[in-house]
Amino acid sequence: MEQTSSRRVYANDWMTVREDGIRRVDGTRGIYGVVDKPTYALVIPRDDDGRLHLVEQYRYPVGGRRWEFPAGTAPDRADVDPAELAVRELVEETGLTAARMTLLGTLDCAPGMSSQRGHVYLATGLTAGPPRREHSEQDMRAAWFAPAELAAMVGRGEFTDAQSLAAWTLLTLHDARA
Repeated sequence: MEQTSSRRVYANDWMTVREDGIRRVDGTRGIYGVVDKPTYALVIPRDDDGRLHLVEQYRYPVGGRRWEFPAGTAPDRADVDPAELAVRELVEETGLTAARMTLLGTLDCAPGMSSQRGHVYLATGLTAGPPRREHSEQDMRAAWFAPAELAAMVGRGEFTDAQSLAAWTLLTLHDARA
């Protein structure tokens, strides 16, 4: 597939939406709407008892609160090293600092419509401190969950964030290899 044109349709501090003209392998033309967002880091904080730390906040596009693992991007679409971003997001959203950050894998957020890619880290050797949340995260709550509790939340439809579910899968594979 070849890009034949591109135009920015919309932009703000967090994303850009563009429309690309394309030419397919057979020569036919088409368009793609693409949401460009910066790389994000997602962190799975796990304590010595195996509990997982989640955050919950209101997610406007779906009209409700959602539990998820701490995650985020750099301000103003800045390009920041994912490992550095993971450390920052963990402290910002939970107040936790980690003695160890282990890269579990990479996720493509929604490759049919977005260029965004995420890096998933397991945070261990945790020390508690105060969160340093952004103004937009003022409604955020946080709590620890045993893996069995998280599995039950998935079964009840209470843990539905696709990136967090994919990250949990990477953690499960990591633990199976260990």
